[in-house]
Amino acid sequence: MEVKVVNIKGEDTGKVVSLSDAVFGIEPNDHAIYLDVKQYLANQRQGTHSSKGRSQLSGSTRKLGKQKGSGGARPGDIKSGVRVGGGRMFGPTPRDYNFKLNKKVKQLARKSALSYKAANGLINVVEGLDFATPKTKDFVAFMTNLQIVDKKPLIILPVANKNVYLSARNLTNVNVLTVSELNTYSVLNAKTLVLSVETVDAIEQIFKA
Repeated sequence: MEVKVVNIKGEDTGKVVSLSDAVFGIEPNDHAIYLDVKQYLANQRQGTHSSKGRSQLSGSTRKLGKQKGSGGARPGDIKSGVRVGGGRMFGPTPRDYNFKLNKKVKQLARKSALSYKAANGLINVVEGLDFATPKTKDFVAFMTNLQIVDKKPLIILPVANKNVYLSARNLTNVNVLTVSELNTYSVLNAKTLVLSVETVDAIEQIFKA
């Protein structure tokens, strides 16, 4: 698949870049995508939720009534979960939500997500993606030139670029990642992808391995 290359002014440079079918043109595997997104979202959870059971409360252990003869249930102490102010029964406790996912499944999921974007024409390739100084105004102008202001763009860089990152930081619905940070969730969550020419080469080197 070939995609035309534009500059940061949105002008056609007359160049094209070929996207490898082994990375951007595979048959997407929806189950691999599901697993990778599930793991990504699970890793975002802190798992610090907690509640106190009856054994963690301070209070008398005196039995509040007779065992028999009251005509009702057998009464426990004041910390019982069925009483107001008592412990919570089966409440949440701190836990780790992380789970293991094989490297090959992750790679398949990411190639599937990239293939979905490529198949729908949602990949833009830009030459000279950089700014002299961090300036949000310049980044907005760049998105306007590419006509992606309302398309929730994901900017993927080959390596970290402080000027690009700082220029986009205050904009909502704009995400900037490096190739090493690329993940299935961010690709699918974006409505369009913006890659530099170097980014395409870096992605293909990683996912062809």
